[in-house]
Amino acid sequence: MNDLAAVPALAISGIALVQGLATFFQIYSALIFVRILLTWFPNVDWSNPIFSTIAQLTDPYLNLFRSIIPPLGGIDLSAIVAILALNLGSNLIINAGRQLVALSMNSF
Repeated sequence: MNDLAAVPALAISGIALVQGLATFFQIYSALIFVRILLTWFPNVDWSNPIFSTIAQLTDPYLNLFRSIIPPLGGIDLSAIVAILALNLGSNLIINAGRQLVALSMNSF
């Protein structure tokens, strides 16, 4: 009897985790997009607390791709690859989480 009561709780926590991950990836993708747009404006004051926070949150991830893909003709293509990789990774993780939740609900 206790096993049956645990399934809904497990499924609910799994659903909450998947939704939390999806929200995180959406917010982080938006931050990266804002960071990329801000690079188009040379007069942005990066010492501004809002802009520096965005840079501190996104630059470690973007620098992974910048070290692999150099700018071509002044265009930073690494940002496009970084966004595609983030979207691909988030889709894989979220879909795997959804499948695990579905399996946990069907196992009993």
